Amino acid sequence: MRTFVRVRALATTHGDLAKRLGELEEKTEALALQHDSFSRNTRAQLKQVFEAIRELMTPPDPPKRPIGFVTPENRKEKG
Repeated sequence: MRTFVRVRALATTHGDLAKRLGELEEKTEALALQHDSFSRNTRAQLKQVFEAIRELMTPPDPPKRPIGFVTPENRKEKG
């Protein structure tokens, strides 16, 4: 889990990583088209990996504050 969080942090700070990921994806697609040895299963797995990396590259949504009045007693219970 820590590794994926670290990858996401690195991906958001490095724009060239997104560019390289796109290039790698294009190269694997070109390789798959040139060689019939790439099975459909392998292509699907590579696609899932690329999608997972892209999801990790998107920054997480900031935490939202609850709506409404919070009494001092409720703050102590949560904290």
